[in-house]
Amino acid sequence: MCPTTTSSSRVPRNLPELHELSAPAAWRRIDFLSDLHLSPDTPATLAALEAHLQETAAEAVFLLGDIFEVWVGDDARFDPFEAQCVAMLRAASERLSLFFMAGNRDFLLGEAMAADCGMTLLPDPTVLDAFGQRWLLTHGDALCLEDTQYQAFRAQVRSPEWQAALLAKPLAERREIGRQMRAASQARGKTMELWADLDTETSKDWLRAAGAVAMIHGHTHRPAVNELGDGFRRYVLSDWDLEAAPPRADILRLRHAGLRRIDLCSVG
Repeated sequence: MCPTTTSSSRVPRNLPELHELSAPAAWRRIDFLSDLHLSPDTPATLAALEAHLQETAAEAVFLLGDIFEVWVGDDARFDPFEAQCVAMLRAASERLSLFFMAGNRDFLLGEAMAADCGMTLLPDPTVLDAFGQRWLLTHGDALCLEDTQYQAFRAQVRSPEWQAALLAKPLAERREIGRQMRAASQARGKTMELWADLDTETSKDWLRAAGAVAMIHGHTHRPAVNELGDGFRRYVLSDWDLEAAPPRADILRLRHAGLRRIDLCSVG
């Protein structure tokens, strides 16, 4: 866990530009999910997402990052697996509002892919005004400040110059780079006792700036409700893995009555 600062005189750091979205009055249910890490190796997880998008009673679904295990550019969307995902998301967008926020695995997903899928791209973070409350939505990785090595990497790969240079490479070369980055990340994860969690005081700074008391995020794969103090809290999304035993697939559903977690593996 990241160390926190409790001094009331601390200077807020890492405050982002905030974007806002207001839920239409017709919405009655909103689903949030993240960290599916879809790839050709996860057919059961893909099938579970497709089933949920077909069956959910929600008027809107927010995909809060790492929906794909790796995304190396929108020109990949024509390949067989990605084209299957496009068709699934496009079908879902015809019956509900679909929003996508990039994670640390799929930050190269852009306007062309979003348009083909019928998704609206959301900046990270976004403040959602829904059911009389403001909710701060983020993937979560930008707040894992204790992992300084990752934060340096994140700053590099989110720069327009780095992305332009990568996207100029042939698709096959980008796929190989993506495989190498994924392997390096997995190897690093095996050597770490515990991935860095979100910095508590900076999370509270973000919430204060947003005029919100609650944050919804993914990234850490640690589903929970974390009380931050001073009336603030974090609602953490689960990852999905239907190939695992036992399988995992949670969503958070927001209604006028509040926010609740639904374990899709136990439904039905």
